[in-house]
Amino acid sequence: MLKLLALLLALVLAGSALAKVAAPAYPDPALEKRAVALEQQLRCLVCQDETIADSQAELAKDLKKEIREKLKAGMSEEQIKQYLVARYGNFVLFKPPVMATTVPLWYGPFALLLAAVAGLFYYILRRRSAVAQPLSEAEQARVKALLDSSEERP
Repeated sequence: MLKLLALLLALVLAGSALAKVAAPAYPDPALEKRAVALEQQLRCLVCQDETIADSQAELAKDLKKEIREKLKAGMSEEQIKQYLVARYGNFVLFKPPVMATTVPLWYGPFALLLAAVAGLFYYILRRRSAVAQPLSEAEQARVKALLDSSEERP
């Protein structure tokens, strides 16, 4: 029991040793609000499925710091986005613009869904339109013979 208690205490202390202090928010709430809004629009280049606001990667932390410095220097959100796109490409934007190279990203899923629905309707209509051909007299005689022979068995 004492060993279990010591193990729990060690786990709790280990967790607090790994904790980091949150980055201080700027005293200007308007600047902080602009920075957070911009961070929500930018993709973490390490995680790739998170915004830099949600990411804990070192690069994301550096980008957050850089965004705040540029906002403090007087740059607009659009200027900062253009700077980051020039540096990292359109991939840094969480919602990339519609361009010739990104058309498949924006419209590809809808095209695939439309193709699947059209294929399903084609398959259903084709099955419905297939009319059963009537049996010839020879086939009818054979079916009757088979049915008669199956009735004779016990």
